Amino acid sequence: MSLTKNVTKPMTSLSTNTFLRYFNFIALYFAQGVPEGMLAFGIPAWLAMNGKSAGEIASFAVAISLPWSFKFIVAPLMDRYTYLSMGRKRPWVIFGQLGLILSCIYLAYVPDPLNNLHHFMAAGFVVSFFGAFQDVATDGMAVDIIPLNQQARANGFMWGAKTIGISVSLAVGSWIIKEYNYTTAILTLASIIGFIMILPICSRERPGEKIAPWTSGKASLEIKELQIDQWRIIFKSLFKVFTLRNSLLMAILLFMCQGAMKYIATLLPIFTVKELGWTNVTYSQYYAAAKLIGGIVGMVLGGILIERFGKKRMLNVYFLGLIMLTTSFVFFKQYWSNHNFIYTFMIVFNTLYTFTSICLFAIAMQCCWKKVSASQFTLYMTIANLGQISLAAFIGPLKEKFSWQISILVFAVFIAVAWLLLQFIKINKQIEDVAALESKDVESRIVEMPAK
Repeated sequence: MSLTKNVTKPMTSLSTNTFLRYFNFIALYFAQGVPEGMLAFGIPAWLAMNGKSAGEIASFAVAISLPWSFKFIVAPLMDRYTYLSMGRKRPWVIFGQLGLILSCIYLAYVPDPLNNLHHFMAAGFVVSFFGAFQDVATDGMAVDIIPLNQQARANGFMWGAKTIGISVSLAVGSWIIKEYNYTTAILTLASIIGFIMILPICSRERPGEKIAPWTSGKASLEIKELQIDQWRIIFKSLFKVFTLRNSLLMAILLFMCQGAMKYIATLLPIFTVKELGWTNVTYSQYYAAAKLIGGIVGMVLGGILIERFGKKRMLNVYFLGLIMLTTSFVFFKQYWSNHNFIYTFMIVFNTLYTFTSICLFAIAMQCCWKKVSASQFTLYMTIANLGQISLAAFIGPLKEKFSWQISILVFAVFIAVAWLLLQFIKINKQIEDVAALESKDVESRIVEMPAK
């Protein structure tokens, strides 16, 4: 009996077992990538293949991006309310996974989606809502659980896993649509998410917590101290940390960078299908393979490079690499008819994109104050997704007035603005300012205790 306790307890607690912690977040981020692969890449290519206009495809892209901008509405709820005896964020993670499965089933049964775009967009919106919901809970749990010295490597694993999930979803989903039908493709993705849901159901955040509401266990002292039970304190704390100079600069940087990434990701399937004459399946296979390579390289090297050379230095390298890559691609138009040239561009772009995401979100995570982790990190992500909506909306108007070369080059301009913003961010100063806020908070609680 003693042996069972010694083996089981650490293996079922994310806070005490490094391997389980990494494995849990790898699986959850892979699950996030599964619906995104089809919604953001596979379906736009499928729509382009079936004669839909750039404006219609961009409208679908905006519809599936909108819920990610509403994440800030649910984040404070997660900071304020939870079932602490099952963990601070794990109950929300499980709920988000369940919603993601059910919404994918709903998306699978939209009747005649190609000729029922409004209903199709609404279903995509619902899937994205639960994807965003699960994302908020997972990110909040990551900030709470992952030690500071493991955040860079953890972000490498997490974003690499998400990228792999996107590529697997894109390749498998597009192939199933071609060989069978749309409904079977989406239901297959829902079943993958359902299988992954087993992991958060069976893993505790901290030792001694309940696995399920009907099992034994209790909330740990650590999360009782972190938990805030007043809305006033949540929003006051969030305002204090978010109005720090580097917090604001980080928010603007995320807006520009993620907006630029969404812009080019939405443009690429339209460009390859309409301009180069590819089929949606050809595009999906090439892009999925490129995404997979980028994800694996990111998982292996992303965190290591950050640990060795620093987040800001590497992000500078990645931004400049994206600018040079895109500019070169535009000026070598004569090679656009060569599939290998396009494929090489996709591989290099996706590798740089994965590295960039790892750096960006590791910095954003480091800027957070744990007591409002879900709300602050989600506010960053909400602003990033507002950037995705705003910049993706430029695709239709730009393509109507300018050539493909100019439309693609605009991405490099957006990244150049992000690179300029990065030069003004001081990460160490942000860490010092957050520590000062925490010290003041502890002092104020000590002062208030006798009054209580």
